[in-house]
Amino acid sequence: MTTHSIVRPPPSGRSGSDFARLSRKIADAGLMSRRPGYYALRITVVAGLYVGGWATVALLGDSWWTLTVAAFLAIVFGQVALLAHDAAHRQVFRRRRASEVSGRIAGAGIGMGYGWWQDKHTRHHANPNHEDLDPDLDPDLLVWSQDQARVATGLPRLIGRYQAFLFFPLLTLEGFNLHVSSVRALANRSLKHRTLDGVLLFAHFAVYLTVLFWLLPLGMAIAFLAVHQCLFGVYLGSLFAPNHKGMPILKGEDRPDFLRRQVLTSRNVRGGRLTDIALGGLNHQIEHHLFPSMPSPNLRRARTIVRRHCEDLGVDYVETGLITSYRLALVSLHEAGAPLRKTRVPA
Repeated sequence: MTTHSIVRPPPSGRSGSDFARLSRKIADAGLMSRRPGYYALRITVVAGLYVGGWATVALLGDSWWTLTVAAFLAIVFGQVALLAHDAAHRQVFRRRRASEVSGRIAGAGIGMGYGWWQDKHTRHHANPNHEDLDPDLDPDLLVWSQDQARVATGLPRLIGRYQAFLFFPLLTLEGFNLHVSSVRALANRSLKHRTLDGVLLFAHFAVYLTVLFWLLPLGMAIAFLAVHQCLFGVYLGSLFAPNHKGMPILKGEDRPDFLRRQVLTSRNVRGGRLTDIALGGLNHQIEHHLFPSMPSPNLRRARTIVRRHCEDLGVDYVETGLITSYRLALVSLHEAGAPLRKTRVPA
């Protein structure tokens, strides 16, 4: 996708107060208040489904029906990841220690290095869709802009030509990538609590593999692992793909004020309560980026306030259906790879 330029805020100095005025509206509506009852219920349900899924695997044992449970647990793992996300943003608990403990427990449950992910995600929130500063736009496998495509080498150069067609198939590897990236991050000495993260990671791998190969025959265990991890990757990738892909990409010194930086690079997904559950509130991406610590059940109510505020300011507020959001993301990927299709890629 070609890098877009962001409309600069007016030079009157008023732009610095745009977010402050919105914050007061949100605070007056009580939308930053914790929701302990909601999260107690959500954690209980997800934990019950997690334990119930593995208990079903044990009960079924040597049966190919366990592959249906693998698909079910892929969704449950995605929901655990969403809980880890909310905990990291202090949506669940106000205090840092409680947030970190709960986030690490959730991360350990799905084989994710909490410290690595939190560092990466924090940098993304600070500079969403910034080609130089957002780690989610690193061209490690795909290219996200035509500028990246022109200098791409290795796999990004090879894959980038047809990456729009390969995007969803490649998501089947995202679960494995989550584990590998978490392990690789342990070599980073600047990572806080990396020893603890390492212990939790390898404890997860040990328990996960032991349970599978103890309960199931070898071939069935491998099939379970493949179905579970591949579908988990597809679900995980599908949670985040609609949010920024296909939205304006910033570069260099192109850094508008906080409100515009968050709103103009994000896209909401329309839908009802089922969409809220499936996407964990990330369908209200604009509101989440403006107020990361807002409990996810409050985001739907915040949407009306934020949208009206953006309309008053003349700031584009983008919202589409889920299928349209995926289509826009794929169109963006196809456009980003255009320079590679004009260049012969050596075999």
